[in-house]
Amino acid sequence: MKKMMLLACVAICLASCANKSTENKGNDSDSTTAVQASGVAVYPLDSLLAVADQLVDKKVTVKGSVTHTCKHSGKRCFIVGDNENVSMRVEAKGNIGGFNRELVGSELAITGVVKERRLTKEYIDQYEKDVNEKKVKEDGSAETCKAELSNINEMRDWMKKNNKDYYAIYYMDGEEFSIVGQ
Repeated sequence: MKKMMLLACVAICLASCANKSTENKGNDSDSTTAVQASGVAVYPLDSLLAVADQLVDKKVTVKGSVTHTCKHSGKRCFIVGDNENVSMRVEAKGNIGGFNRELVGSELAITGVVKERRLTKEYIDQYEKDVNEKKVKEDGSAETCKAELSNINEMRDWMKKNNKDYYAIYYMDGEEFSIVGQ
């Protein structure tokens, strides 16, 4: 249960970030895409997240700066674009054996397949119930609960605004990457 809550918390934080990027749709100064010789479209992270719903299960290249790599397995990293409040998780798949810690701070061009995870209304309702139960225990996590409840409200607002019965979280199954500028 604790593992599920931790994963849900990470998902909600990332979802909140992804949601903020879609609100900036059309305001991104670098929203143009290029096409590599291989025919794969290249997107800055902010631009990709603005149209991620149209890219699910498609191969693209995204450029972003690494803010975190999982230190134990290296099987995932998180990248940001120009807006450092917007991030995306990248899973190590294909030719990527892992992301080492030395990549933190580097700008990467990562080619892979855009994926979507949908948090259903029922899942969000259950998550809110769990957060409220944790809040009642008064175990020193009141600040965390407040942030989690705020994220839940943002997800619900996004669902209403977009007339959806789910909240979408976008991530990438990375197949290969290169360090930009090297």
